[in-house]
Amino acid sequence: MLEAFDFEIAAAVETGPELTKALAELQPDVAVVDVRLPPSHTDEGLQCALAARRARPGLPVLVLSQHVEQLYARELLADGNGGVGYLLKDRVFDAEQFVDAVRRVAAGGTAMDPTVIQQLLSRRATDQPLGALTPREREVLELMAQGRSNAAIAGQLVVTERAIAKHTSNIFAKLDLPVSDDDNRRVLAVLAYLDQGR
Repeated sequence: MLEAFDFEIAAAVETGPELTKALAELQPDVAVVDVRLPPSHTDEGLQCALAARRARPGLPVLVLSQHVEQLYARELLADGNGGVGYLLKDRVFDAEQFVDAVRRVAAGGTAMDPTVIQQLLSRRATDQPLGALTPREREVLELMAQGRSNAAIAGQLVVTERAIAKHTSNIFAKLDLPVSDDDNRRVLAVLAYLDQGR
């Protein structure tokens, strides 16, 4: 679709490692990235894009996601540099709107999906962070607090390990625990759970 609007596609990749390599070697003017990429199918695309922005500050990145994840939007905006965008995938079907977002991000601007903005503005108060968790997410967090691994939690709840990884990712997002080299998000989530005495 982008080629029809005079964009030159430097690379089209399918996995996180391929994305990391392409961003480092090709130095694109803008990267359009799906949040979820193999092999993990969690937030690997976003993490690769964030790492590339740390290596090359200001690298324009437009992230596409199936659902609103406030944590992803906050991580993108955290460095304070422009050239970022976060759109829900259904916006891609409106070619003009999508192309406008790509151009805006490539020029150093910001393109945020209206739904993302609405959710960021209506974010729950931080005094009750566990209030945002679903009953299943609370159950997963309780088992995390008991020292269980994702595999053990999956076995106990009779779900896949991938489902537990998704619940864990949602817990981190809802508790406002961004990826950090300095902190262990799992421990911080358990501490939040214990602080609320649940």
